[in-house]
Amino acid sequence: MEPVDLPDETYARLLALRTGMRHFERWSDQQARAAGLTGAQHQLLLAVRGHAESQGPTVGEVADYLLLRHHSVVGLIDRAVAAGLIKRTRDEKDHRLVRLHLSAKGAKRLEELSTLHVEELKRLGTPFPNAWEGLGPVQRVHGLPGSPAMTS
Repeated sequence: MEPVDLPDETYARLLALRTGMRHFERWSDQQARAAGLTGAQHQLLLAVRGHAESQGPTVGEVADYLLLRHHSVVGLIDRAVAAGLIKRTRDEKDHRLVRLHLSAKGAKRLEELSTLHVEELKRLGTPFPNAWEGLGPVQRVHGLPGSPAMTS
């Protein structure tokens, strides 16, 4: 990848974006702790609930969502099952696969946290799909969402 001569404004926007993401992540972890969860458990619940397919995600799919190794996710899942937050089930068609589902307790906690998160994002006025707007050359070169490279 060839470097692009970026204007100072682009660096300032990148700094603001990354700083905002860090503040939001810290706030999110505090909210999870207040709800009796770790930040990782919150992310696990979100990965299970946000999975597009109704049969639930596999351990490998959750590992991909969380950007963790399979064995790390297994430990996280074990602790979440012990806490009554999620359940494991065997896939109906392929019994080698384990699918994950929220328990009633996990679903309730996630719903409460997600409501807070949506409200906070509205308060911040930062629609994340549009967070890349105004980064100019970075969008075009790196194919970020909303850039001509992605929309054409």
